[in-house]
Amino acid sequence: MKTYDDAVAFLGHWGLFQQVVFFLLCATIVPNGFGGFMLILLTDVPEHRCRIPDSSNLTAAWRGSVIPLQVVNGKEQLSRCSRYRLDVVQNLSSHGQIPGVDVDLSDLEQESCVDGWDYSKDVYESTIVTEFDLVCSEQWMQPLTTMIFFTGVLAGCFFSGQLSDRFGRKPVLFATVALQIIFTFIEIFSTSWIIFVIMLFINGLGQMSNFVAALVLGSEIFIGNVRIIYASMGTMLAFAIGYMILPLIAYFVRDWKSLLLTLSLPCLAYIPFWWLIPESPRWLIMQDRVEEAETILRKAAKWNKVQAPDVIFEDLLTIKTEKKGEENLGFSVLVKHSSIRNTTLILCLIWFTTSIGFYSLSFNTAQLHPNPYLSCFISAVVEIPGYISSWLALQYFPRRLSVICSLICGALPLFLILPVPDDLPNVILALEMLGKYFISIGFSLMFAFASELFPTVIRNTATGICNTFARMGCCVTPYLLTLSSHHKYLPYIILGILDILSVIATIFLPETFKKPLPETIQQMQMQRER
Repeated sequence: MKTYDDAVAFLGHWGLFQQVVFFLLCATIVPNGFGGFMLILLTDVPEHRCRIPDSSNLTAAWRGSVIPLQVVNGKEQLSRCSRYRLDVVQNLSSHGQIPGVDVDLSDLEQESCVDGWDYSKDVYESTIVTEFDLVCSEQWMQPLTTMIFFTGVLAGCFFSGQLSDRFGRKPVLFATVALQIIFTFIEIFSTSWIIFVIMLFINGLGQMSNFVAALVLGSEIFIGNVRIIYASMGTMLAFAIGYMILPLIAYFVRDWKSLLLTLSLPCLAYIPFWWLIPESPRWLIMQDRVEEAETILRKAAKWNKVQAPDVIFEDLLTIKTEKKGEENLGFSVLVKHSSIRNTTLILCLIWFTTSIGFYSLSFNTAQLHPNPYLSCFISAVVEIPGYISSWLALQYFPRRLSVICSLICGALPLFLILPVPDDLPNVILALEMLGKYFISIGFSLMFAFASELFPTVIRNTATGICNTFARMGCCVTPYLLTLSSHHKYLPYIILGILDILSVIATIFLPETFKKPLPETIQQMQMQRER
């Protein structure tokens, strides 16, 4: 029996059809680079202190002394969340008392910022922190905002995979792209933090769901080395390009509402893509829609200026026989068969590990420079060599070996950070960037590896489930980083241990290097047994 790759080999690997679909699918992935990383800038906390109303009629001396000094990390700075009681200060000011001379400031009672805050505009014109005053007693809302977004991403990944296997890759791809565009725009009109995070959650439903749909759609359309290039370097470079574009735009657009508007409206250019990106012929075949699949391939043949055979899928009867009983597969099949269940559980662990490592190091390195725009850009640029290395690994090395090496090499720099003295910050920075480089390789490898392990009938569902566990890692990220307040190196230790556990689990996965994509459950089980 001919495989799907054999049946469509007449198209060639890199004709006009493949080129157009390749770059259009990558273009739909670029906005995903804005998604979670945009929150680094939106939730950043500018310098602030309690507002002193202009009507307070304080002398210049008292206006400069009404904010108390406090020691933070061994350094003296103005308090961000308190001031001396304004009514008391006004009384002292009106009687001509001089602060520090006639009045001992340490004896004065303090109060919270009952009149709000004044925020520095040196870096940002505004953020959601300044918009909704997410500081001091409301500071807990900052990491919660990020977690709510990633909770939406998690839910979207869980359900979009099953919807894609049922209704098709293309409808889900464009529905999730539309979801992101519409709700990124609607967020601008949020009148409260509650409304904003509700819109943010809905936005998150489509954020990585369209990435998975685009990944699977391309993996099923392309064959040979083009599929490997797309699943590893193409999709991930598109993600990194989106991440790099974010700080470049944000540097010139420093108001959070204008930034969201600037990032959402250009995405309307994706509307014509509907008529240029086809549905997955593999998926259509598994749905008994063979005529539609052949129509797509004959159109592709015209684009590539090659002659399509009279009958493209000669072994359709055999495909139908193997497909019998697999029409309504969903999440249950991932736990029903022991071989599939074991593979799924191992992949979920590895995806969780690579995701929490990738996002933790990304969010942390974004704070390594006083200029947040520059730090975000550096954090994005580090990913580029990682994704290129991932593509080379997929081209020439077995999948398991590549994943194991990337995880081990990603863990070592994190452990090596522990004995580095605090007075060598550049060494710590170099080790952290090295860790992110290898984690980026592993993160990229898993998208291609997972799509090669699961058969067409459940590929998007399975990839969506794995990506759901990856999103769990994203949700944990903001709180994992707060553990450094208890022990400076605790986040690094946890990330390193997770890497080692995932290395052990990877040993038990089947190898897919230079093997055709499985089309049915039986083929996947045979692959697992081998």
